[in-house]
Amino acid sequence: MADCDLCEAALLTPRHYEDDLCWIADCEICLVPMVVWKMHDPVPPAEVKALLHQHLARVADPILGEGGWKLDDHMRNIPDHYHAHARPPMFWMR
Repeated sequence: MADCDLCEAALLTPRHYEDDLCWIADCEICLVPMVVWKMHDPVPPAEVKALLHQHLARVADPILGEGGWKLDDHMRNIPDHYHAHARPPMFWMR
């Protein structure tokens, strides 16, 4: 979509990973690793969602520590394009 920031995929923060399915970069708002499905759709099939979460874990574990983060796929600011964040403990308290 022409007016979707996630579809635009501008390189605004460090890009950790990219393939035909997704890209992972630091979220420009909260600066934690975020996986973005390249398809403009809020509901990926279960098998795609599992792959996206696996890719995010491979990036987030070395950065935040294995078991040192939780998956957050509540899409607050861009609800019509699937993405998920790796949130460290107490993220909302900072």
